[in-house]
Amino acid sequence: MNLFTRKFERIKNMQQFTLKRDFAFGAVSFFILALFIGGGIWLQMTLFPWIPFDPVITLAVIILVAGLLVSLVPMWATIIQFCVILWLIILGHLGNALYPLGLAGTAGLLVASSVQLILHWDKVVVLRMGRFRKVHGPGLLFLMPLVDRIAEFVDTRIRATDFSAEKTLTRDTVPVHVDALAFWMIWDAKHAILEVENYIEAVILSAQTALRDAIGKHDLSSLLSEREELGKEIQLALDAKTNPWGVTILSIEITDIIIPKELEDALSKQAQAQREKQSRVILATAEVEIAKQFEEAAVMYSENPTALQLRAMNMVYEGIRQNNSMMLMPASILDNMNLGTVLGSAALQKLQTPAPAKPVATEEPETGRR
Repeated sequence: MNLFTRKFERIKNMQQFTLKRDFAFGAVSFFILALFIGGGIWLQMTLFPWIPFDPVITLAVIILVAGLLVSLVPMWATIIQFCVILWLIILGHLGNALYPLGLAGTAGLLVASSVQLILHWDKVVVLRMGRFRKVHGPGLLFLMPLVDRIAEFVDTRIRATDFSAEKTLTRDTVPVHVDALAFWMIWDAKHAILEVENYIEAVILSAQTALRDAIGKHDLSSLLSEREELGKEIQLALDAKTNPWGVTILSIEITDIIIPKELEDALSKQAQAQREKQSRVILATAEVEIAKQFEEAAVMYSENPTALQLRAMNMVYEGIRQNNSMMLMPASILDNMNLGTVLGSAALQKLQTPAPAKPVATEEPETGRR
């Protein structure tokens, strides 16, 4: 593995190789080419009706194949090469009489390549004779054949790029592996194409550098607890660097922080001990509060023995009801609770209470009438 490969092996989403192109040869271009071929066939049959139809169809198919190859390699040099090959076939094999269709095919290839359809989220940087001409937005664009070329199709939508910093030391000399995610977009297509050779690679490498620099300025504890602040710090530093390129960094999000296994176990034990300490403090505080409540309850029960006895009876009842079973208790518990005294006092009070007097009916003496 050579030095160049080792340099870029840590980049997760390196831009793949793309063939340079001067324009885009799409569906609109094929439609225009088909119109020119149809017009050329009509002109050919009008001017030279005695020519057999087979060589005309053969030449039309050759032009279509040339258009297909141009769509694979969309460059002005490719069109010139295919036009030369086309005329060599006409003059050397098919005959000079097919020049109307040959002219139509040549013009169709040039015009179809000049008409460009730009999508809504794209912007194109147009160069004329190698110099910057303009930035064109969505819609139809007409290029001057062989003079104008599209330097790049720039997607202006928000992009998400992941990057990482491996085996980077924190301020307290702890090696960490940090994964992050960058959300960015291009706001100036001209600067993104003309100021930097490969803006995607430049953004990724700059983000990695900013991430490593931010890790070296913070302790491990701050990295673990202040991810949002770390992301904002990286975003500000990276945005200041990429703004002259026409690129703005919207946000940086830390997705994962990986620490050595030994340190991870030590931190886990420390956190467990801290949680146990907190639980014991909470339990002790709860016992103090319960003791205070018991003290207040004891004062109230000391002033009201009947309430204390009823509380004892309620405790027995709750124990039986919750366990849903029979509870065995010594016979002396009734004496300790003074249940018999309570029940006896209640019965005696009931017996001593006089019953309400019933009304007695009085009879009136009968008086006889005479």
